[in-house]
Amino acid sequence: MKSSSWMLMKCIARFQASRASVGRLAVQCPQRLLHSLPYSHTSPVAATGEWQSVLIDEFTRCCCQRDLPGAMEAMVSMQKNKIWADPITYSELIKCCLARGAVQQGRLVHAHLFFRGHRPKTFLMNILISMYVKFGLLDDAQELFAEMPERNVVSWTTMIAAYANSRLNDKALECLILMLRDGVTPNMYTYSSVLRACLGLPILRQLHCSVIKIGLDSDVFVRSALIDTYSKWGELDNALHVFDEMVTGDLVVWNSIIAGFAQNTDGDEALHLFKSMKRAGFQADQSTITSVLRACTGLALLELGQQVHVLVLKYNQDLILNNALLDMYCKCGSLEDANFLFSRMSEKDVISWSTMIIGLAQNGFSLEALQLFKSMEVSGTKPNHITILGVLFACSHAGFIEDGQYYFQSMTKHFGLEPTREHYGCMVDLLGRAGKLDEAVKLIHEMECVPDAVTWRTLLGACRVHHNKDLAICAAKQILKLEPHDAGTYILLSNIYANSGRWDDVTEVRRAMKEQGVQKEPGCSWIEVNKQIHAFILGDKSHPQIGAINMELNQLIWRLKELGYVPDTHFVLQDLEGEQKEESLSYHSEKLAIVFGLMNFPREKAIRIRKNLRICGDCHVFAKLLAKMEGRTIVVRDPIRYHHFRNGVCSCRDYW
Repeated sequence: MKSSSWMLMKCIARFQASRASVGRLAVQCPQRLLHSLPYSHTSPVAATGEWQSVLIDEFTRCCCQRDLPGAMEAMVSMQKNKIWADPITYSELIKCCLARGAVQQGRLVHAHLFFRGHRPKTFLMNILISMYVKFGLLDDAQELFAEMPERNVVSWTTMIAAYANSRLNDKALECLILMLRDGVTPNMYTYSSVLRACLGLPILRQLHCSVIKIGLDSDVFVRSALIDTYSKWGELDNALHVFDEMVTGDLVVWNSIIAGFAQNTDGDEALHLFKSMKRAGFQADQSTITSVLRACTGLALLELGQQVHVLVLKYNQDLILNNALLDMYCKCGSLEDANFLFSRMSEKDVISWSTMIIGLAQNGFSLEALQLFKSMEVSGTKPNHITILGVLFACSHAGFIEDGQYYFQSMTKHFGLEPTREHYGCMVDLLGRAGKLDEAVKLIHEMECVPDAVTWRTLLGACRVHHNKDLAICAAKQILKLEPHDAGTYILLSNIYANSGRWDDVTEVRRAMKEQGVQKEPGCSWIEVNKQIHAFILGDKSHPQIGAINMELNQLIWRLKELGYVPDTHFVLQDLEGEQKEESLSYHSEKLAIVFGLMNFPREKAIRIRKNLRICGDCHVFAKLLAKMEGRTIVVRDPIRYHHFRNGVCSCRDYW
C-alpha cells in the first residue's frame, strides 16, 4: 500500500512537470491517460480529479490563447466525460468564435453548455444571445431568448438592440413593453437602443417622458440617443433643448448635437457648436471631424474644409475620415485635391470609389468617371446602388446613351442590384437630354415604382430644352399633383402658357398660386471671401459693397457685349417686357457673386460660387465669356451639378 501511494505521488509530480504534453494526452485520449495512472483501490478519485483538472486547464489555456481548434478538441473530450469549465472560460471561447467568424463552432459551444440538462448561468446565456446577434442569426437569438427561465436587464437589452440594429422597430418597441410587464427596469443601454427604433414623434416623446421619470435623462448615452433621434426626425429645436438642459462634460453629447445639425443641412449652426465645443476645452475626435467636414460640404466652404484636413492627418489613414474629406473636396468642386487624396488612400471601400465616381460626374468629368468605374471593377470592389447611380449620372450629363443603357441593364444581370426610382430618374434624364422624349415617357410608364415629382421635373426640364410645350404642360401638372407648392413649376407653366398666347391659362395658374400661398424662392448665391460668407439675392441691396459691385458688373457686361455677348431673355421666368427682362438678367445673384469674387481674389485663385437654384442659360454664357476675357477660373455649384469655366469653355460642354 505504501509503495502504491508513493508511485501515485511520483506520477502526479511528473504529471505536473509536463502539464502541456499531459494536457494534449488528456484531450486526445483521456481514458488512456486515466488508466495509465497507478492508484490504490482506496483512493481512485485523486487520480481522476487530477486528470479532470488537467483537462480543464488545457481547455482554459486554449481559450485564453485563442487556440480555437485546441479548445474545441478539449471541449469535446470534456463533454464525453460530463465535465464543464467555469463560465468565464466559455465567454473567452465565444469571443474567439466571434473573432474568427466561426459560426459552426459557436453552435457547438451552445450545444455543449446545454448537454444532458446542464444549464449555464444567465450571464453566459446572454453572451450566447449576443453571439447569435453579431453573427446575424436573429432567429437563433430569439429562440434562445424564449427558452431562458430568468431574463435580466442584459437579456432584454440585447434583444432590443438586436431588433433596433436590424431595423425591426416594431419588434424593439414590443420587446420593451414585454420587458416592463415582466417587471424588469430598463437601464441606460436599454433606452439608448430603443430610442433609435422610434417610429415617430409621439412615441419618441413618450419614451422621453419615461426617461425623465426614472431619472436617466442626465445619462450621457441616453442624452446622446435622444439628441440623435430628435435630429433624425428633423426636430432640431428639441434636440438642442435636450443638449442645453444641463452642462455636459462629455464629448459624446457634443458630437451628437453637432452631427444632428450637420446632417440636417444646418451647417452654420453645426460649425457654431463646434467652435463652442472647442472653447469649452474639448478636443475633436473622428466623429466630430466627420460632422464638421459634412457641414463644410453642405456650405461649400473649401477653405475651412482645407483647415479641417489638418485635423484628419493625425488619425493616420482613417477610412471614414478620408471618405468624408474626399466627399468635401468633390462637392466643393476641388477635383485636384480630391484626386490627390484618392490616389494616396491606402485603403478604399465602396464608399471611397462611389464618392470619387460621383464627384467626377458632377464636376463634368464623365469620361474619367466611367474609366474610374472600370478600375473599381478591376480592384475587386463590388459596386452598390450609389455607385451605379454615379455611373448613370456620368452618362446622363455627357450624353453617353449607349453606355447608360448598358449599365442600367447590367444592374440586375451583372451586379445583382434592382433599379430604384433614382436610377430610373437618371435614365429619364439621359433620354430627355438627348431629345428622346417619347422613350423617356415610355420608361416612366414602365417604372416598377411610382414616379415622384423629381422624375417628372426631370422630364419637364428636357421638354423645356427641346421646346415640347404639350409634354411640358403634362409633366408640370403631374408635378403639381405631387407637390402643389412647387413655385418653380407654377412659374414655368405660366411662362409656357404666356409664350403660347394662352392668357386664360396664365390667369388660372396665378390664381392657383395665390390660393396655395406659393411664392417663388429667390435665387441666392454664396461666395466665401477671407473666411466670411457673402450672400447675394436679386434685388437685395443690403450688401455693403453693392454699389461698387453693380458698377463693376455693368462695365464687364458692356465689355462682353463688345465681344458679342447678347443677354438671352428666354431665361427670365417673369412677366416682364423688353429692357426689363434684360435688366433682370443683369443682376442675377450668380453674376453679383462672381463679380465680387473678381474684385477680391488674385488672378490665380479660382472663384467658387454656390447657388440654391439651377444656373440659368444666360449666366452660363456670361461666366464662360468672362472666364476667357479675364483669364480666370470660375466654379459654380448649383443643386444639379458643378460648372468649371476656363478659357471660354465649361466642363459640362454645354450639355446640361
